[in-house]
Amino acid sequence: MNQSSVSVLRSRAVVGAGFMVLAGIAFAILNVVTQWLAMTLGFPPASTAFWQYGFALILSLPLLFRLGLRAMKTAYPVRHILRVLLAAFGVQAWITGLATVPIWQAIALVMTSPFFIIIGARLFLGETVGRDRWFATLTGFVGAMIILQPWSDSFTLAALLPVLSALLWGGSSLIMKNLTHYEAPETVTVWLLVLLTPINAGLAVAGGFIVPEGLALWLLLAAGLLTAIGQYLLTLAYNAADAAYVQPFDDLKLPLNVFAGWLVFGYAPSGYLWLGALLILGASLFLMLREAGKETTVAS
Repeated sequence: MNQSSVSVLRSRAVVGAGFMVLAGIAFAILNVVTQWLAMTLGFPPASTAFWQYGFALILSLPLLFRLGLRAMKTAYPVRHILRVLLAAFGVQAWITGLATVPIWQAIALVMTSPFFIIIGARLFLGETVGRDRWFATLTGFVGAMIILQPWSDSFTLAALLPVLSALLWGGSSLIMKNLTHYEAPETVTVWLLVLLTPINAGLAVAGGFIVPEGLALWLLLAAGLLTAIGQYLLTLAYNAADAAYVQPFDDLKLPLNVFAGWLVFGYAPSGYLWLGALLILGASLFLMLREAGKETTVAS
């Protein structure tokens, strides 16, 4: 392996992209589990969110004990609370959406989040949003629209719930990126897990609280584990590179979720799926190579 290849592999751009892709894999599996709970078992979305993040908190207890109270130490408690509130309502909108639309359609709609991320990164974080980043994001969005075909008769208002979750998660991601300038990734993750449980508990009680058993219990345990892993990987991604840069790699969740939905539920997206996926994958790869090349040039 030559020196150029080593530089690319060590690039923060590549590291950030790698963490985002790994998070996408974890969340793709999580979405299958969540939709099975909602569509097949009829488990209420609000209770699903509570148990999912409650189990994620329990599974994270070894990390909490290892880090101790210092993991919760922060000078920005209001930002953490606001971030978690946005994330909690985003989760509710997302799980409710998965109860009514196929995974691939929900994912295509939630891919509008890069617009919220990039605009917010420019307005609130002061990040530079250059031509390459705009091009990659817009190309990914066009790919999503080709797959979704919102002008078709099958498009319903219920499918807009993932768009609402995209807006809420976009705001949460921007606050997370801001916090990673001052906080360790472990602190950001722990605050999310600790605060989401009481917030989701209140929403679950309001929506009719249900205690899981049998298969639902095992699926919710799996969802909790995948949530803890995915959130931590997401935090590492935003810690490694700019929010406006790593966000387009979130578009890779589309082919991952389409494959997972087809494998488990037999969903058959439109024939334009692969054209849209090619645009998304191509845009993400283009952006990663451009950013890595810039870092190599600056380092030399």
